[in-house]
Amino acid sequence: MGLSSCEKDDFCTQNPVTPSLILRFHDKDDVTKKKSVERFSIIAVGKTDSLFVDRNTDSIAIPLNGLDTKTVYTLKMNDVDNIKTNNKIATLTINYTTEEEYISRSCGYRFIFKDITLTSSTPSWINSLSTKDVSIINNQIKAHVQVFH
Repeated sequence: MGLSSCEKDDFCTQNPVTPSLILRFHDKDDVTKKKSVERFSIIAVGKTDSLFVDRNTDSIAIPLNGLDTKTVYTLKMNDVDNIKTNNKIATLTINYTTEEEYISRSCGYRFIFKDITLTSSTPSWINSLSTKDVSIINNQIKAHVQVFH
């Protein structure tokens, strides 16, 4: 007679993703209307790889650095053509505090971002932001900030 016992595998099934900041782009003249950004690229300051290159999109999810209290992105768009001299540049600076949230032994930790403040460079192609302050980013269910251009 033999005994066997099973132990539950320790897999992370909760998907404890550290949330990204979700930006949704809107028409500055009709704030209820989404407006795609044409030939859009975004790169974190100090990095060499772009998150998006030459995309047409009306929303993006951008990661924040959980090991720092600030993330800076350069956002580039070109609504005319693919000629570099026609690129429009904006710098988006995101300041925040972080909190680590323990999920489980197999999942580990994730970051939650609190007391977020956003500023964009002027002049830029970004006309305004729906808010400059976000109290918490702990999910990716909906847009956190609307960008009007």
